[in-house]
Amino acid sequence: MIECRDIVKKFRDFAAVDRVSLEVRSGICALLGPNGAGKSTLLKILAGLIVPDSGTARICGLDVAQQPIEVRRMIGVLPEDLGLFDSLTIEEHLELCGPIYGIPPKETRERSRALMRALRLHHARDTFLDQCSHGMRKKTALAMALIHNPRVVLLDEPFEGIDPVSARAIQEMLESIARRGVVVFLTSHILSIADKLANEIVMIRGGRIVWRSSSESTARPLEEIYFELVETPPAEDLPWLGSPAS
Repeated sequence: MIECRDIVKKFRDFAAVDRVSLEVRSGICALLGPNGAGKSTLLKILAGLIVPDSGTARICGLDVAQQPIEVRRMIGVLPEDLGLFDSLTIEEHLELCGPIYGIPPKETRERSRALMRALRLHHARDTFLDQCSHGMRKKTALAMALIHNPRVVLLDEPFEGIDPVSARAIQEMLESIARRGVVVFLTSHILSIADKLANEIVMIRGGRIVWRSSSESTARPLEEIYFELVETPPAEDLPWLGSPAS
C-alpha cells in the first residue's frame, strides 16, 4: 500500500530525508524519532504536500508525484498544522468535507455525527474551533481525515496533546480500521502507545532509517532500543536543585 524507494529531500544543505526506502503493506506502522529526524517531512512527501528531490513514493500502486489527485482520493491525512478554520464549528468542518469527496449530504451528516460520537466531540459539535482545546482540534482534523473512508491514513503525531480517554478512543478506532484493511502510517513521540498500537515500528535519525521491527526480531524493550539507536537522554547533573538556599 505504501512504498518508498530511495527518497531524498534536502532543504539547502540539510538532508531532512536521506535515501529512505520503506514498505508498509498492512496494519499500523509507527515512525519514531526525535524532532528534526525527518518524520514529518517523509509524511508530507507521502501525502503529496512536498516533492522529493529524488526517489519515488507510491500509495496503492500510484506514484504520489505523478498522480497526486488520484492519490489524495485514497488517503486521509492528519497534518502537522491541522489545517482548520477558527471561524467554523466542528460539525461545519466535517460537513464541508463530504462534497469534496462526492459524498451525498445525508451520508455526510450521518458519517459526521458517527465520527463525532466515536471521538467524543458530539457534545461540542456547535463549538467554533477558536474556542476548542488543542485535543479537540486534533480530533476534528482526524475526523476530517477519515470521513471519506480512505484506504491509507497518514497521521502526524495523532496522540500529542490528547487526554487519556481520547487517546484510548483514537487507539481503538485505528485498530478497528486496520482490521478492516486500512493501512495506518503514523509518527509519534509516545513510545508506550506506539509499542502497544503498531504491528510494525520504524526508527529514523538524521533522515535515515536506523531500525525496524519487521527486520530485527528482539525481546528488548522498545524504549531501550530507542535510547540506544536514536536519542540518548541528557545526563546533566544539577546539584543546586533540591539543595538548601545559601
